[in-house]
Amino acid sequence: MSNVEPSQRVLDALRGQRIETPSWGYANSGTRFKVFPQEGVPRDPYEKIADAGVVHRHTGIAPTVSLHIPWDRVDDFSTLSAHAKEHGVAIGVINSNVFQDEDYKLGSVCHPDPRVRRKATDHLLECVDVMDATGAKDLKLWFSDGTNYPGQDDIRGRQDRLAEALREVYARLGADQRMLLEYKLFEPAFYTTDVPDWGTSYAHCLELGPKAQVVIDTGHHAPGTNIEFIVAFLLRQRKLGAFDFNSRFYADDDLMAGAADPFQLFRIMYEIVRGDALSTDSGIAFMLDQCHNIEAKIPAIIRSVLNIQEATAKALLVDQEALTAAQQSGDVLAANAAFMDAFNTDVRPMLADLRESQGLDRDPVAAYHRSGYFDRIRAERAGGVQAGWGA
Repeated sequence: MSNVEPSQRVLDALRGQRIETPSWGYANSGTRFKVFPQEGVPRDPYEKIADAGVVHRHTGIAPTVSLHIPWDRVDDFSTLSAHAKEHGVAIGVINSNVFQDEDYKLGSVCHPDPRVRRKATDHLLECVDVMDATGAKDLKLWFSDGTNYPGQDDIRGRQDRLAEALREVYARLGADQRMLLEYKLFEPAFYTTDVPDWGTSYAHCLELGPKAQVVIDTGHHAPGTNIEFIVAFLLRQRKLGAFDFNSRFYADDDLMAGAADPFQLFRIMYEIVRGDALSTDSGIAFMLDQCHNIEAKIPAIIRSVLNIQEATAKALLVDQEALTAAQQSGDVLAANAAFMDAFNTDVRPMLADLRESQGLDRDPVAAYHRSGYFDRIRAERAGGVQAGWGA
């Protein structure tokens, strides 16, 4: 099915797709053993945003960039927002950081010491201030809080502390602002993690109210987890607020989206399409959350955006009429064939045509390499301290 004639519905949906890129994805990163610096890496939030602008200019579907506080803290966020506008992008989700401070060794908002909990909660409130200053609508919370040993702390008590902090931050949100609660199976805690799965996040969000939504990070699950079921369930409950896209072979590998299991990405995007949740009106923030340790930063992010776009195009091409008929008649093979026909379709020519119709290059990665942008930033950013983990 390589010669596909897309319907206007498919093309309109693809034109409206939006994927947010992460400021930290443009900075240096690495494994637990080594951070590998690269030439041309940004030295401050302004240069990160400039790189995000380049990704959007080449892909046409990445108009926002996530910030991470304090990594992206500046003296004047209104100036940073204006800088983003100059580069054709806008500030997106604000991410908190309560995992890189000496005080957080035993947790942040779940810490047994009320002084540490107060410090962590105050940081979350500071992030809401950043939202006010930048016009951002979403605050994303991820907690590394947990324990390594049985008996180390009171499991129920930690849930009570978490709920207390979340309530205080929720009360601080403006009328058009949301709280997005992320979960992660394990790491850095290995015995208990305080928000280990979608059910825990969902329960806290349900208790908080309509401005609290669940974040799905595709790398934060046990092997074999059916992520598309979680997507379908949370969409049905109107509690899916955001995605963090990346790819994994073993744990939270943070590889390029769609690299390890493109079929899984397709299945996820099908549930998004099935739930009519692809457009920006759905309120779901589609974001990348990746660390590019050995690959070039900007091309890797462009590739990730394109991988999601391709998976989305295939999901949109599922013959819904044939699929529904097969499902209702109990024809298992025909139903599966409808899925596989769409997944096996080569959508790259269709997407290249779409880009060309929008005044974009048919091949965004090749266009980036031809642009000379890397040679320019490699020369301009030769001095100073590169941004990376913790900066």
